[in-house]
Amino acid sequence: MISLTNSQIGELMGQFLLAGTGTLSFAILFACPRRSLPTCALVGAVGWFVYELCVMLGLDTAAASLLAVIPLTILTRVFAILQKTPVTVFLLSGIFPLVPGAGIYYTAYYFIQGDNALALSNGISTFKVAVALAVGISLVLSIPLPPRHRSG
Repeated sequence: MISLTNSQIGELMGQFLLAGTGTLSFAILFACPRRSLPTCALVGAVGWFVYELCVMLGLDTAAASLLAVIPLTILTRVFAILQKTPVTVFLLSGIFPLVPGAGIYYTAYYFIQGDNALALSNGISTFKVAVALAVGISLVLSIPLPPRHRSG
């Protein structure tokens, strides 16, 4: 059984709120439809929450990213159907917290500094996370939707 301390639960809640705020800001920057902004924030917050929970439970970043992007992508499909909005509105803004931007930055930084061993190490780790995100999104989006019955 998994047990979390009160401080870990508090940390997860704080991370959830901050991820939602960051995702909301990114959705506004990308000019997402106004009515979709709260759900964009929720998608990003849920993805980051699952990621952080997986990391707390001892998974590496690539595995945590894969497990986090699956519910995130499921939510994007659900909200896209409910709000009659393209999946990309929710997916592009919601994936924002999971994108390994720091890994990309440090890979380039170490490469420019001439520290090829660290550049390669960071580059491989970043590549694994990027592949995990792509695989998770592809898995969920490849599941066919049930046919819709039209009335009238």
